[in-house]
Amino acid sequence: MKTKNHAHAWWAVTPLALSLTLAGCGGGSNTQDNTALLAAIAAMNANNSQPPAPVADNGCLTAGTSSSVVVGSGDAGDPAAPEPASGYVPGHKLVYAKNYMVVANHPLATRAGCDILKAGGSAVDAAVAVQSVLGLVEPQSSGLGGGAFMLHYDAVTKKVQAYDGRETAPAAATENYLRYIDQTGADTTAPKPGGARASGRSIGTPGAVRMLDIAYQDHGKLPWKDLFGYGITLASDGFPIGGRMAAAISSSATNLKRDAEATAYFFNADGTPKALGTKITNPAYAKTLNTIATQGAGAFYSGSIAQGIVDKIGITTAANDGSAITPGVTTMSDLANYKAKRRDPVCGTYRDYYVCSMSPPSSGGIAVVASLGILETFNLGLYKPTAIDLEGGKPTVMGVHLVSEAERLAYADRDKYVADTDFIPLPNGSVDSLINKPYLQSRASLISLTKSMGLAQAGNLGSVPLGIDKTEEHGTTHFTIVDKQGNVVSMTTTVESTLGSFHMTQGFMLNNQLTDFSANPNDTTDPSIKVANRVAPGKRPRSTMAPTLVFRKNADGSMGEFVMGTGSPGGGTIIQYVVKTLVGALDWGLDAQQATSLVDFGATNSAATPGGTYSATNVGGEHPNVNTANSGNSDPLITGLRDLGHVVNFGAQSSGTSTIIRTNVGGKPTLTGGADPRREGIVLGDTFTP
Repeated sequence: MKTKNHAHAWWAVTPLALSLTLAGCGGGSNTQDNTALLAAIAAMNANNSQPPAPVADNGCLTAGTSSSVVVGSGDAGDPAAPEPASGYVPGHKLVYAKNYMVVANHPLATRAGCDILKAGGSAVDAAVAVQSVLGLVEPQSSGLGGGAFMLHYDAVTKKVQAYDGRETAPAAATENYLRYIDQTGADTTAPKPGGARASGRSIGTPGAVRMLDIAYQDHGKLPWKDLFGYGITLASDGFPIGGRMAAAISSSATNLKRDAEATAYFFNADGTPKALGTKITNPAYAKTLNTIATQGAGAFYSGSIAQGIVDKIGITTAANDGSAITPGVTTMSDLANYKAKRRDPVCGTYRDYYVCSMSPPSSGGIAVVASLGILETFNLGLYKPTAIDLEGGKPTVMGVHLVSEAERLAYADRDKYVADTDFIPLPNGSVDSLINKPYLQSRASLISLTKSMGLAQAGNLGSVPLGIDKTEEHGTTHFTIVDKQGNVVSMTTTVESTLGSFHMTQGFMLNNQLTDFSANPNDTTDPSIKVANRVAPGKRPRSTMAPTLVFRKNADGSMGEFVMGTGSPGGGTIIQYVVKTLVGALDWGLDAQQATSLVDFGATNSAATPGGTYSATNVGGEHPNVNTANSGNSDPLITGLRDLGHVVNFGAQSSGTSTIIRTNVGGKPTLTGGADPRREGIVLGDTFTP
């Protein structure tokens, strides 16, 4: 672990950062201890001829029923109080902050990040704290045993850096790893139980911890060991189970009970799932976090933590009934050799903006930038939502039609051409082949204003012998952070499906990320053709995650000042959620909350029925501005889309978009934030009411 060199001035205030008890950060501490601490700080500052202490920062509080409330305090109005999972909670309002802001999908994780920013930490410091808490309070979505992608903007160098913490297949995996018990094909039975998902075969070498480590080496500010304090405290002292976690435990009971550690943690002595509001402690997780905090990220990839991961991946029988579980072949060497990677982001211009998103092995950035490039041909401003309210208003038929058609074209290219570029190069060896303006204009010409194209075909990018892979993804969470210096993090993080592989070790869930590979390495229509996204040793599975940053476009087309950060969970539909939010803000003038709350809509270009010729267009039926009664026949958006030939799916969507937009209020730069009403998240920062 590299040690940061900090000026003496930082060490003079380190106790303030560590206590997190002063001036509104919450927690408990007696007055005598605070008095002594303040006296020590004053003496150290005097000895170092420090300037007078700044005015106390009362940030990271949230509005309660009658006054400001510390998140996690349990006081009236605490947003961390457990509530049943809900499809959509209306009434979220835009939040304003002066200098720093965090938007995450759980209140306790949001607080963890905000406290770090308030103590002077960087956006990456806060990201480490947020992830350490999310893995505890939202284990169904992300954690230490998963992977992540991050975009970081450095306000000094004006550079955007992408970080790749995607999981990798073990060195002994072959292209048949996910589909056959015997990789040689001698036994073509599917892995047990019931396929790869709940077997050891689905578990990739985790990457999130190492990715945060290399981002911290580049942009960390506070001591690494101080970033895990709130996560350790929550794991040791306990926290109440929230609605989404409770629902995940209950719905996954059969699978979780195959794992002894998961059974002991998630279930009562009588075998019933621990319910909403139950206070739960996780001392094993606290121990794991403490090891990473004190010994560095390397301790996760070697020693006892790594051995525990390898042992759990190799388990062969279920704890509850002795039934068979197909083991994975991950070794200690796979963990020791794991490398997180710095990559160039995928960037392109869109109208007056410069948009950057995640590069391969995620397909998300390419598809987002391509969708926008196709849409640039059309004047979307003519098709803004009507009756705009706190929830973003009612999308128009033509607005949804154009965005959905553009996404069909982008997904078609993604399904054929995009995989881990360390193994499978893009056409012509460049991202530009998929996002250059002439190509996207040619794709836009395929869109009709009067009829949906149904299923789009991939563009002709030369002789590229690759089959089509439409493997679906699931799960995930997202957060967006801006620190006091203007640095920005947009990070999407995941264990893949709900509660990952259902394998638990040392307090955290292990991912099932390898199921994002195509289990069948061959094209389904022509088995002689291989798909790009097939399993290979050390390869990263394709993703759809799309953490995204938006900037002003300078007159010469280069990147200007930061405007917006966003991203979402949602598996294969992430691209839709991100594009909807970007179009809502950039084309339709919605604020950060309205664009986030706006009806989720779009299309993945997957056949609506097996063998069908049309892909479904999603219109989120959980939204209060969508009328799903009478099979949708009473809603003019749904009927209007059907008139254009769309097959409309109005099932509930599960985005978790976290958006920050920099704007001006009273002539001063201001951060504005929106948290998705479909999840449990909130916005925190040094907030104010304009």
